[in-house]
Amino acid sequence: MPLDYDHSPVTVDGKTAVVIGATSGIGRAIALGFAAEGADVVATSRSEQRVARTADEIRDRGADTLEVTCDATEREDVIALRDAVIEEFGGVDVLVYAPSYIARESVMSVSEKQWDDVFDVQIKGAYRATQVFAREMDAGSIVHIASASATTAIPNLAAYSTAKGGLDTFVRVAAEELGPEIRVNAIRPGFVVTEQTQGTYTEGEPRFEGITDRTTQERLGRPEEMAGAAIYLASDAASYTTGEIITVDDGFTAATFEE
Repeated sequence: MPLDYDHSPVTVDGKTAVVIGATSGIGRAIALGFAAEGADVVATSRSEQRVARTADEIRDRGADTLEVTCDATEREDVIALRDAVIEEFGGVDVLVYAPSYIARESVMSVSEKQWDDVFDVQIKGAYRATQVFAREMDAGSIVHIASASATTAIPNLAAYSTAKGGLDTFVRVAAEELGPEIRVNAIRPGFVVTEQTQGTYTEGEPRFEGITDRTTQERLGRPEEMAGAAIYLASDAASYTTGEIITVDDGFTAATFEE
């Protein structure tokens, strides 16, 4: 007996998406990917100049947008962002939380301020944005940016790795509590070259060969290669996907041993 299958395409066409931390790196690539696929996109960060530049790039892709700055560590900013988007577009279908702040310090060298700053952006910010936007979302998708450092001991990322480990758990709890109307998932990128990571594990650095030896294409990732997973998670095709952390790392995690 054939299955009664109502196919939902992988598209964000007609949706309204808010991407926090969207004026550089992976967040920007996701925002522009949404715009190219027909979504209205509000891409925000603390930088007025970068918000304006990214808004122009979104308009160049035929999408509508707003220019709103937002400090993800300030609840009032997040609320103002949400309210501005609802006033302009009538609602929010997708929230992507993608800000990144890293303290490159070991367990013994990281200061309490650095620890608190990382946690305020990476885990408290994720909770804050999820709570604020979920209050006004009848249905939709929330996508966070996870990290391989949550499950792998990467030296000198003590605060960041610990916060990202907490994010993994938060995604699962939020998915359980906010479903079925709101789906909550995360993308776990592999080693991607961005402004923040350039010079850390790019070509010529000690980690570069170890990374490329374990990826199928023997290279680092590009920010735009993360957008496809975000589009899927934001689309109706992912209607049965929640509480998941999707790894996009060209097989790095799968390569558990060397030949």
